[in-house]
Amino acid sequence: MAAVAGRIYPAVRIEIDPERVADFARAIGADPSGEVPPTFAAVYALGATAPQLFGDQDAAIDYARLLHAEQEFEWQRHPRAGETVTSVGRVASDTSRRGMRFVTLETETTDAAGAPVCRSRTLFVIRS
Repeated sequence: MAAVAGRIYPAVRIEIDPERVADFARAIGADPSGEVPPTFAAVYALGATAPQLFGDQDAAIDYARLLHAEQEFEWQRHPRAGETVTSVGRVASDTSRRGMRFVTLETETTDAAGAPVCRSRTLFVIRS
């Protein structure tokens, strides 16, 4: 296993699809006709970039041993339904200790003008 700290993955553009937002809102018990729920960032930020990390041969993430340990989001503003945003993932750290691997993935999401929308930080623990 090679540490991949510092690796930056290609940008992923995602439309904040109104139907998907409404489905998500219903699933969490929110008003499906309201604004984009804050936790929808799990779709356009983490959901856009984590597959790149998991599919990275160099990262060698053993999905069967993966634990999604921490998640945080910081918003400059919430996106609007119908808006297209771009998310870029970066491996902020990749360390091992006590037989476990700790990989932190940070995602920066911007709007069409390049203005910040959301920053996501996720800690994955891979058990040995």
